[in-house]
Amino acid sequence: MALVAKNDRIQIDRLELGPFETNSYIITCRLAGESVVIDAPAEAAKILGQLKGTEPRYILITHNHPDHLGALSELKSKLRIPVAVHPLDAKNLPSPPEILLGDGDTVSFGNVSLRVLHTPGHTPGSLCFLTDKYLISGDTIFPGGPGKTRSPADLRQIIESITDKIFVLPDDTQIYPGHGDSTVLKREKAEFAIFSSRPHDPNLCGDVLWLSS
Repeated sequence: MALVAKNDRIQIDRLELGPFETNSYIITCRLAGESVVIDAPAEAAKILGQLKGTEPRYILITHNHPDHLGALSELKSKLRIPVAVHPLDAKNLPSPPEILLGDGDTVSFGNVSLRVLHTPGHTPGSLCFLTDKYLISGDTIFPGGPGKTRSPADLRQIIESITDKIFVLPDDTQIYPGHGDSTVLKREKAEFAIFSSRPHDPNLCGDVLWLSS
């Protein structure tokens, strides 16, 4: 577990879980003691342990890949709180979600509000969650590049999601991805500018890096 952000209103903790070292984030309202879980990769006991002392309100899912869902059934049965996901990614969950989220929606708990950004490309229903200068980005954007894509059309779509929804945020926005360490938006914009200034194979997709693809 790592404390990745803390101010007078919120605290964000990251747990790296399961064989793919997938990140689960717990955002806690420090004033009200309420919390949300973002993604449920594996090792439900560790997530439950980190939630102790808080009042969990929601389980939010960034996208429906199995490495982000392994602990979802156990968490849902033990916490008895709603699961929220984009409708395009709802079908692969182990059970139907209680809440369907769309672009621009708000998830509120305690004195904290998360803005929902629909950022398709990695999956059709990929979501990011924004509060203050903190963005939980799922597998949409990582340090150095976008999330993995399966086709050139998907790469074009994820780049459009990133440029239209994420690069319009303030440069000091902290990005917390679905795997690995955080990054800052200003750095990603600078590296993307280099990527976009170069010609690319029209069939480019898969694992793309801004500086070397």
